[in-house]
Amino acid sequence: MLASMTGFARAEGQMGGQGWTWEVKSVNGRSLELRLRLPPGFDTIEAPSRALAADRLKRGNVSINLTMAPSAAAQGYRVNRALLREIATVAREVEGMIEGAPPRLDGILALRGVIEPIEAVEDEAVTMAREAALLQSLGLALDRLAGARAAEGSKLAIVLAGQLGDMARLAGEAKALAALRPEALRARLKEQVAALLDGGAGLSEERLALELALLATKLDVREELDRLAAHVAQGQELIANGDVAGVGRRLDFLAQEFNREANTLCSKSNDANLTRIGLELKLAIDRFREQAQNIE
Repeated sequence: MLASMTGFARAEGQMGGQGWTWEVKSVNGRSLELRLRLPPGFDTIEAPSRALAADRLKRGNVSINLTMAPSAAAQGYRVNRALLREIATVAREVEGMIEGAPPRLDGILALRGVIEPIEAVEDEAVTMAREAALLQSLGLALDRLAGARAAEGSKLAIVLAGQLGDMARLAGEAKALAALRPEALRARLKEQVAALLDGGAGLSEERLALELALLATKLDVREELDRLAAHVAQGQELIANGDVAGVGRRLDFLAQEFNREANTLCSKSNDANLTRIGLELKLAIDRFREQAQNIE
């Protein structure tokens, strides 16, 4: 099945009286871009966290946030004096630059990191066990995110299939136009040739042959319609086999091919109904491309 690049999930865990929460969310992206936000002291799990995400996700801008609850084993709290001094310095620097009341003590102490819990000293085995539990919780959150993206992707597949159906219908309407039948094309070409001969006194045979070739090419749009039908079939196949590598990029590229054929169709059209169909095709293709850009 297709997978969207949009989703949100979370997972909670606990060990040794300390709890935590992982939150992961993703939006559209050209490739896989990971942004991790970890509390101080947890840098050792950054690399394995990225590896877990890369194993499950192929594309999208993914934000991963870890929040640690205060440990029940904390031995009180302390003031991060270095951070407090830095905040005070910044406050003095901007005091004359902006209007407003000076910062209050309770507001400064409420800033993240100013007040820190004093954790009990733990041995390496406990630290490694906690990191393993954290990564296990992250894996669960990422699995839930992948599930949410797959659920959204199944909805997108229905939308995309409907849009491909609209394009197939419009291409069929264009192909059935009386103006595109061989006898109508021949009659139109004779009219154009007569107009050229009447208004082009002294027209050389080479120039006449060139003009005839250009007119024949402009009048005949069956090749463009055949390619549109082939693109529709390819799109349907990609949607049916949603696990194909790079399916999102392929659908986006296919939308560009659709648009190229629709543009050529409109530029060649000398029939009001065909022009109308071409414009409707362009609208359907724009909607298709907009949805295809959500696919992983």
